[in-house]
Amino acid sequence: MKIKICGITNLEDAVNAINAGSDALGFVFYEKSPRYIDPFEAKEIVKQLPPFVQTVGLFVNENSSFINQVCTNAKMQLAQIIDDDNYTDLASLNYKHINVVRAKNEKDILDNKGEYILVDAFVESFGGEGKRVALEWFKNVDCSKIVLAGGLNQNNLKELKKYKFYGVDVSSGVEAFKGKKDKQKMIDFVNAVNEI
Repeated sequence: MKIKICGITNLEDAVNAINAGSDALGFVFYEKSPRYIDPFEAKEIVKQLPPFVQTVGLFVNENSSFINQVCTNAKMQLAQIIDDDNYTDLASLNYKHINVVRAKNEKDILDNKGEYILVDAFVESFGGEGKRVALEWFKNVDCSKIVLAGGLNQNNLKELKKYKFYGVDVSSGVEAFKGKKDKQKMIDFVNAVNEI
């Protein structure tokens, strides 16, 4: 199962996440988030990362030209897009992307089956609140292309075993406080994923 640690704001956390075993690092380019990072600050972190680590930029209701520019400036490889208000013209993106489904019910998930998506619990603040998606919503879903986010931590990962998700995305579950990761929590989280 692939692991993404999101909300990286500094080099120390990025290095600790990679050393813990994370496959991807997420950088939040949504200015209202406590985990927001300036694209050029993100670029300085990315420049110091080892190879084979994917960099992911998180965007909320932004147009394609903005996303393209930030991904270029910050050296992102993938755009993770929340587009509740249909601002983004996906066809004009220069970067690979994954859509975020902020699930309010099972239908939200079923409507998007067949493509790679990231499913997060709906919260007004666009994630990072530790709210969980109801796992029973996935009982009739092929989860092999779904990245699950929202309310995950080392203690509840065993519950995911039977669903066989493509990956998991964690932010608040491995934090010391908003915007700062906890090294041991990241290690414990990755170890718990690998035991599934």
